[in-house]
Amino acid sequence: MAEPSVSELAFREAISHFATGVTIVTTTFEGRPAGMTASAVCSLSVEPVLLLVCIDNRLATHRAIDASRRFAINVLGDDGEELARRFARSGEDKFEGVALRDDSDPPLLADAIAHFVCDVHERVPGGDHSIFIGEVLSCAAEPGRRPLLYYRSRFGSWRDPAAAHFEEAAGWDAGGGGIAFWDITAPARRRTSDER
Repeated sequence: MAEPSVSELAFREAISHFATGVTIVTTTFEGRPAGMTASAVCSLSVEPVLLLVCIDNRLATHRAIDASRRFAINVLGDDGEELARRFARSGEDKFEGVALRDDSDPPLLADAIAHFVCDVHERVPGGDHSIFIGEVLSCAAEPGRRPLLYYRSRFGSWRDPAAAHFEEAAGWDAGGGGIAFWDITAPARRRTSDER
């Protein structure tokens, strides 16, 4: 096999410039909830309704989804940084004290701005990850809330510059085409293995 022409470091630096939303992927396995932070989530198809999530093969959540054949994607709002950090760590009860929607299985976070409940339609190998393709069984969203975003190893939020103008009167970049700007809320840090 030929040596890769791109180093892992170069790839991580370049891909960090691709802004993503932040989600918590959850499932239930052997009567216990499992979950992790994930940004490698996207829609795939509308006929049938499919989405996908990429998960490191070494993680407990990978094993739990593979066994349970069902998962949920919980989209975090811009106030969800603490949840994102909690579910990116291993070795603790990530769900302790976290508000869940009543009778949800897989677990749905009460504070999510949107959620998708999926059956595993297909699992495709993808290097050191698996691509879980989920057939969406149900979904819902909370209008009017802003998402938590991840860019260059930092959490941030999307903001409407017109609204920000009235809120702050200065300090936003008017040269950005009038669409949005980043409100970075945390210093740069290394990503954990769950945040790929």
